[in-house]
Amino acid sequence: MGPCSRRSPEPKFQGCSFRREVSSGSPGSDFRYPGNGPGRPLGACGMELEDAKELKERCAQCAAVSWGLTDEGKYYCTSCHNVTERSKEVTNTDVIPNTKIKSISRGLKRRSKLEKGWDWYVCEGFQHILCQQAEALKALGVTPELKDEVLHNFWKRYLQKSKQAYCANPVYSRRKTEMLEGNVCHSDGVSGPELLSDINWTSGLDSGAESQSDAPGPKPFAALRTPHSEAASVCSGSLDGVEYSERKEKSVVKMTVPRTLALCYLSLLWQREAVTLSDLLRFVEDEEDHIPYIKAFQNFPEEMKLYGRDKGIFAIESWPDYEEIYKHTVEIATFLDLPRFPDITKDCFLHPNILCVKYLMEANLPDEMHGLIRQVTEMTGWGEVDSLTFDPIAKAATTVKYDVLAVALIVVVLKLLFLLDDSVEWSLSDLAEVNNEKNKTGKPWFSFRKWYHVMKRTLEEQRRKWEDARAKYMWKSEKPLYHSHIDKPVAYKRREVVVNLQKQFSTLLDPAPTVTKKSAASFQLSWAEGDPGRPCFHSHSLGGVLLKKGQALVTKNSLYWLSTQKFCRSYCKHVTTYEESNFSLSYQFLLNLFAFLLRVKAALLHDEVSLIEKKLFKKKYNEAKKNPRSRKGRR
Repeated sequence: MGPCSRRSPEPKFQGCSFRREVSSGSPGSDFRYPGNGPGRPLGACGMELEDAKELKERCAQCAAVSWGLTDEGKYYCTSCHNVTERSKEVTNTDVIPNTKIKSISRGLKRRSKLEKGWDWYVCEGFQHILCQQAEALKALGVTPELKDEVLHNFWKRYLQKSKQAYCANPVYSRRKTEMLEGNVCHSDGVSGPELLSDINWTSGLDSGAESQSDAPGPKPFAALRTPHSEAASVCSGSLDGVEYSERKEKSVVKMTVPRTLALCYLSLLWQREAVTLSDLLRFVEDEEDHIPYIKAFQNFPEEMKLYGRDKGIFAIESWPDYEEIYKHTVEIATFLDLPRFPDITKDCFLHPNILCVKYLMEANLPDEMHGLIRQVTEMTGWGEVDSLTFDPIAKAATTVKYDVLAVALIVVVLKLLFLLDDSVEWSLSDLAEVNNEKNKTGKPWFSFRKWYHVMKRTLEEQRRKWEDARAKYMWKSEKPLYHSHIDKPVAYKRREVVVNLQKQFSTLLDPAPTVTKKSAASFQLSWAEGDPGRPCFHSHSLGGVLLKKGQALVTKNSLYWLSTQKFCRSYCKHVTTYEESNFSLSYQFLLNLFAFLLRVKAALLHDEVSLIEKKLFKKKYNEAKKNPRSRKGRR
């Protein structure tokens, strides 16, 4: 902060109102204004002039622009004393409609020096959003190191790579110099809230960005706050809102609100936290908004005015998409030149052998399937560390969707057991039901038909609740958004009308019971033994579909059909083609069930299942390419 910004702080007075002192003995002090009720001294007119400054129209009689207020709150011309029918607008959110206003309290309106806001950059807004998301993840049980070390270092590295900070010549250095030279003398010394770069962090970067940040120089976003410049207040609240929205540099990954989620997921992956990408996006979609995303901008400090081009940058009008966020994750990791991530070992939550247990429990499937899944994982090579560990800078970078991979392994095992051709699974279910009728005391056999009916009913209920919650979601934020600073009064007035209408209708309805905020859970579906309406199949046996051959177990079903017989070429955007009409109803139901649990498209699961089958049945896949008409064959 420059030396001209140092000045003695102004004393603050609470509960006091300041009025201008005027001479009561001036000539004409007993003059009465027309339509003004009881006379008042002319010297008291300064207060009315201050209140009436917002009216800029010319008088209809004398064409002067000099207005005052009567006791009734109407405007009058101080030149010709013409009283208009226009009255001062009352901005009071507690006003009850259909009631008469007896009087208008008119005090001296003192305009705040920071009413137009601070000078701030777009990247500072993203810092606030990242800070909110990191705090939300911390509240969900993630270790504090994710914010204080990992996410902070990733953000500093991004600022350096995009040349916004922590480099020799930041892109904002010229603009910041102009701001310091032109506006610092008008600063009132108020400092902004702590941002990610303003916090006293305990750890530093492991890369070259740390050495550059340690060099003496100004912080990337200093605590200096100056009144918002007039040039920036025309099209955006931020200094670089217009420039940022029009920037199209191919070499720089421009930060967006969806990419903040990708940066958070990278931090979770580096820490190997027990949160998958589907869990992260589900926390965003929850009614309680566990992770700030849609309306994250409304938590900005009051001094950070957001309008105009900022609206298109920070206002989100759609839910996050799994494939889009995953694509942003790979892009950011590549752009930052991040090193190899920590190894995904067998004792890590993201390993398929552990992660599939979660989805087996949530899908209400038998626990005995876990052993078969482990065998398929080893046979396909997905249990190896090199296959699971994320390495962005490797020549053949491995990108793994851990939750999708775990679910796809479950689908492959179910196809091995029941074939899922709308015939074999029902025949095996008949055998299981006959056995369960004979043996009431033993361990029941798993019946695919009974499981199908239970899960179909549950899926329909959960999908209906999810669709209702989406339909009832309030997209409008509490903080109105407007295109320019001129439209601010209109936007706030409309928001005030909406709030008043909601209050009126709420009084006509019965008071709703107070609903406590639900805590975030890793499981969407829970199952317990002893509930006849929601039977639990975790303890059921696979005796009806497995045969003991020596010391090994083999499946009764000896057939298998490939989900994809012909893969697209490498230059195609998708790996396989999925059309529901070409597959059995049982297979479609399984994909739709797990797609709902992960909030992904069924085609994405089908692609992953096809890739696993390609590794599991290399010989069978090669035969299928030669004879595309054959859908079934011996293993």
